[in-house]
Amino acid sequence: MIESFMKTAQVLRRVNNKLRLPLPLFRLLNGKKARFECPICAYEGPFLDLSAFAGVRKHAKCPRCGSLERHRLQYLAATRAFANLPIATAKMLHFAPEAFLMKIFASRFAKYETADLFMEGVDHKVDIQHLPFKDETYDVIFASHVLEHIRDDRQAITEIRRVLKPNGFAILPVPIVCTNTIEYADANPYEAGHIRAPGLDYFDRYMEYFRKVEVQGSESFPERHQLFIYEDRSKWPSRECPLRPPMEGWRHPDFVPICYA
Repeated sequence: MIESFMKTAQVLRRVNNKLRLPLPLFRLLNGKKARFECPICAYEGPFLDLSAFAGVRKHAKCPRCGSLERHRLQYLAATRAFANLPIATAKMLHFAPEAFLMKIFASRFAKYETADLFMEGVDHKVDIQHLPFKDETYDVIFASHVLEHIRDDRQAITEIRRVLKPNGFAILPVPIVCTNTIEYADANPYEAGHIRAPGLDYFDRYMEYFRKVEVQGSESFPERHQLFIYEDRSKWPSRECPLRPPMEGWRHPDFVPICYA
């Protein structure tokens, strides 16, 4: 009974998050909310609140392009990193590609390819733990919120490092939801199949494989882009997230690690 209730709540949350009012009507009804600027689509105005594991997540979604806090931060961090790369001749591999980022990356790179084990329409249906590519194939690899789903994440990181060219880099963000990483015995279906809750220490794993790791966070860019997670994580642990410890505060930073070969 409890499991059925949790599944129903999860479905309702997803449906609610996909509902979108016409932009002029949304602006009218939310005229008193804080205003932000989306760095991806240049929209200016209030952002959408969402329903999440910890309840309401405020100012989360751009009502024009649909980007979330992490997407906006990753776009800004990636753009900054690309400035030092000859992307007109570079080759990029994008895992679990987000639709709006696909268009942006494809327009910038000479060679742009996508990959995933389950998604339809990607260039390569591959397991990130066992990549079929030759050593030193790509200049840039982008895999956002992928490694928290991978049981043998160190094997996946090894493979990513192997197929990166010298002086290339991988952008490998994961959701930081605690201080110290917690490994789950089994994948949690209520967390989209996560097998761990990454903590602030998770990026230490990258240091085992890469020459240098630079971490850019929500505070690295202007406030007007709204790159923080506004939610009450003091409610954890919960039935849906039984292993996540409580976190104080309503405003949580996000992070983007850039890992150099």
